[in-house]
Amino acid sequence: MPGTGLLFGGFYKVRFTLNDAVGRSVMYARAGKMLGGNSAFAHIGTYEEIGAEIAIEVKTVRHNPDPNYRAMAGTDDATLLAWGRADGELYRFKGALKELPGAVFQSVMTPIEEEAMPIAGGVGEGGVANGLYSIHIRMLDGVEGGLTGVMLLNDGRILGGDASFYYLGTYTSENGRWKGQILNQEHTPAKGENPVFAKSASVFPAPATKRARFWMRPRSPASAASASPRCSS
Repeated sequence: MPGTGLLFGGFYKVRFTLNDAVGRSVMYARAGKMLGGNSAFAHIGTYEEIGAEIAIEVKTVRHNPDPNYRAMAGTDDATLLAWGRADGELYRFKGALKELPGAVFQSVMTPIEEEAMPIAGGVGEGGVANGLYSIHIRMLDGVEGGLTGVMLLNDGRILGGDASFYYLGTYTSENGRWKGQILNQEHTPAKGENPVFAKSASVFPAPATKRARFWMRPRSPASAASASPRCSS
C-alpha cells in the first residue's frame, strides 16, 4: 500500500512549492520510475530508496502550449533533484532545480487509494502502447469546456489527472483503436475552472449526449513508439 513508510510506490496527488509559488499534480511511482504531471506539464523521472530516504530526479516537459499556464521555473524544461522520506502516510521532499539552484523546492505526496479500481481491460494486437500520455479534450457543438492533463496507460489500466482532478479507470485496445472509462474525482478544489466533468464517471469516446474531441500524445519513452491516438464522438 502506498505511503505506509515501508515501501515508496503507488499513485499520489502532489502539492509542491518553489519559493512562494505553488503547484499541484498527480504522480505514479513504481519500480524506480516516476510518471505524472498536471494540466500543462508532464513529469518524468526516477527514484532510488537509500535507507529511509528517497532520492528523486524528475524532468518537467510542457505539453500544453497555453501561455496562461506559466512555468514556475521560468523555463518549460526543468530538472528537479530532491531528497525525501515518509511522514506517516505522506512523503515529504526538499530539493532544487538545476536551472534555479538558489530556489527552494518542497513537495508533499499524498497517496490516492487504488482499491476501487475495476479489473483491467484487454489489450490486443496493435493496441495502444503502455506509457504516459498528455490528453487534450475539447467539447463540440458550441458547448464550452475542455480539459488537459496526463494519463498513464498500463496493460488495460488508467491512472491520470491534472492540478485538480485524478482519474482511475480501464480501457480495451486493438488494431489502432481504444475505448475506456474513468472515474474522475476532485483532489483539490478547482477554482475558476470549467471542467468537462466534475466528480462523476466518464467514458471515452464520450456519451452520445455530449460530443467531444479527444487527443492523446505520448510523453514517456514507453509510449513514444506508438502513434498518437485520437477520437471524437
